[in-house]
Amino acid sequence: MTSSQPYLIRAIYEWIVDNNLTPYLMVDATRRGVIVPEDYLDDQGRIILNISPSATSELLMSNEEVTFNARFSGQAIGIVVPIHCVKAIYARENGQGMMFNDDGGEDTASGSDVTKKRVSLESVGGQETDGSPPPPSKPPGKKPPGNGGKKGPTLKVVK
Repeated sequence: MTSSQPYLIRAIYEWIVDNNLTPYLMVDATRRGVIVPEDYLDDQGRIILNISPSATSELLMSNEEVTFNARFSGQAIGIVVPIHCVKAIYARENGQGMMFNDDGGEDTASGSDVTKKRVSLESVGGQETDGSPPPPSKPPGKKPPGNGGKKGPTLKVVK
């Protein structure tokens, strides 16, 4: 029999979109055939991709791979993810979805909260506006330009 993974990915994707949530795909980018921007990989070689209709164009989920175009830091990039490299598909807002074994076959967390299984998913809690994953973290010791690395505007007391 063929793998159930591509069918489950498509079904979970449709369920997430039908419920007006944001589908995320966790991908093992260390495997052969994956084409993703390497600047956004975590320390374990994974990447979280927003595959919502508003964040992608030309999304195609076949039995062999998931392909689409997306923007990363304003640059359009063609993404290719072989099905066996998909580790999870879940909703950003509530973490509900499905994780997959390394075999690329059966699920390990059917209908459960994916964030309980993968602590690293907590890093995607930021607000994206263009559908791209969060930018890589800055090296320690360097402060971003502007207001000294503080979030939001600052007030200066003038006497």
